[in-house]
Amino acid sequence: MRRSIVNDPEDLVPQALEGFVLSHPQQLALEAEHRYVTRRDPAQDKVGLVSGGGSGHEPLHAGFVGPGMLDVAVAGAVFASPTALQVLEATKAADAGRGVVQIVKNYTGDVLNFRIAGEISGDDAIETEIVLVDDDLATDTGDDGSGPGRRGTAATVIVEKVCGAAAEEGADLAAVAAVGRRVAASARTMSLALSAGTHPGDEEPQFTLEDDEVELGVGIHGERAARRVPFTDADGLTDLLLDPLLEELDLSDGDEVLAIVNGLGATYPLELNLVARRLHHRLADAGITIGRSLVGPYVTSLDMHGVSITLLALDDELRRLWDAPVRTPALTW
Repeated sequence: MRRSIVNDPEDLVPQALEGFVLSHPQQLALEAEHRYVTRRDPAQDKVGLVSGGGSGHEPLHAGFVGPGMLDVAVAGAVFASPTALQVLEATKAADAGRGVVQIVKNYTGDVLNFRIAGEISGDDAIETEIVLVDDDLATDTGDDGSGPGRRGTAATVIVEKVCGAAAEEGADLAAVAAVGRRVAASARTMSLALSAGTHPGDEEPQFTLEDDEVELGVGIHGERAARRVPFTDADGLTDLLLDPLLEELDLSDGDEVLAIVNGLGATYPLELNLVARRLHHRLADAGITIGRSLVGPYVTSLDMHGVSITLLALDDELRRLWDAPVRTPALTW
């Protein structure tokens, strides 16, 4: 039986949000009825940024609320979209008079409810733009248009950061959305899991693997991957993720990238640093510079033991926006 530190599973999300905000009283405030987190001191005269989705991916999204990133983060139940009403109220809270950019991971419930909220918010004279994050290379359907398309994963952190920086600089609604869409169109992610996550209160994980198996291309909601591959060492596992990314992004000698080595919930820092080591050596051998990087648990999947790699080619604008000041519970410089 898988045990969790939990009271009533039905109260998990509201109680966790309360504890999170109580732990950052100078930075955050909680609107408990609609389960969204805001900046303690709301920004004025800037484009607002709101994001959110199912819980279980912490620190996404509430951990990225603060100057330089989000104004509001709205939380659904574990792996379930917030309702359209929640998103509507969060969008209103994010509005400072210059419109709101909604940053949405490409999952059906999230997309539907954010779009409904965006349409209704127009009745309150709030102009909105949606930036859809769809970076998961494993679910790329190509040009046939079948299915919902690529899932949204760890590139969401990059989109929230660069959009946040652009908004802080005073960019207008269209410009903030445009830079977010540019990142979403260019960043790609690959993930793998050695074991699945387990919903709090459940006795069994979402799927099981043999000791010699790896789920390659796993989703952040525990979605099964298209294929299972043999388990191997850290360098070999990193190559399984990196090879398709390099092929997709068509990087070449002299390019510079932003790289995120992301733990999916139960992966140790020692393990992530082994992946980062291999990533740096492989790209250096190809003449590609990792100009900026993050290594750690930024977009998790409960207690899944796994890792993802996200790559984005950098240019002067994206580097400047990434380097701009940020102060949130999960990301600060």
